[in-house]
Amino acid sequence: MKYLLVLFVIALAIWIWRRNRREEMEDAAREARPAAPQKVEAPQAMVRCAHCGLHLPASDAIAGPDGVYCSVAHRQAAAG
Repeated sequence: MKYLLVLFVIALAIWIWRRNRREEMEDAAREARPAAPQKVEAPQAMVRCAHCGLHLPASDAIAGPDGVYCSVAHRQAAAG
């Protein structure tokens, strides 16, 4: 009877261990699924700074008298 109880406890421990392991594998599989593809924005137009030649997006450029610049300091240097 004692051995039957020990065998039952061992079988119960193995069953619990395998169940937890299977749940962890399912969680890992859910996390590994690729997410929906993210929407890629259209490329922005690039412009060149009239002072230093740095290429930057047109939305970040600063307009000046002789073209576009990468910073206010370069716009002022070109003006003076």
